[in-house]
Amino acid sequence: MKWIAPLCLLAFPTVAETCPPVADHSARLSQIVASLGAAKRQEEANILSQELWALWTDAPDERAQALLNEGMARRSNYDFLGSRTALDRLIDYCPEYAEGYNQRAFTSYLGQDFEAALIDLDRALDILPTHVAALSGKALTLMGLGRNAEAQEVLRAALALNPWLQERALLVEPIGTEL
Repeated sequence: MKWIAPLCLLAFPTVAETCPPVADHSARLSQIVASLGAAKRQEEANILSQELWALWTDAPDERAQALLNEGMARRSNYDFLGSRTALDRLIDYCPEYAEGYNQRAFTSYLGQDFEAALIDLDRALDILPTHVAALSGKALTLMGLGRNAEAQEVLRAALALNPWLQERALLVEPIGTEL
């Protein structure tokens, strides 16, 4: 019986692995969004957008960063199942990290699983309501589901934060407002 306790310690570590708090980039994110609204040129907006991505993809720790990087790399190699598996592990580990949901939504979107993408995008936006990429991704996902009127509303919300989004080309003027 004396050997059972040490074996239990090996099987169940005493320190559970928990995700550290997500870095609070809210002040800088707000500054960038304000700057996007005031940007005069596409090049300026592109630099600001790159900074947004750097903040969004700043995972809470090395483990989370490795899972995020793996999920994105697998997706870029069209390994959607492997991408989803890595991102599932990231979300299980860091359930309050918006980018995990946003990236898993993108993987689902590319696999044309729009319902799954929409669930993840809504969760990402619950965590970070001004996540411009999640908003534009949600608009595209709603379009994929044929929910075009709702997609236009979400796209307008995304463009209110970043008028330089490429998705602005998908904006349809309301009936009666055409030039």
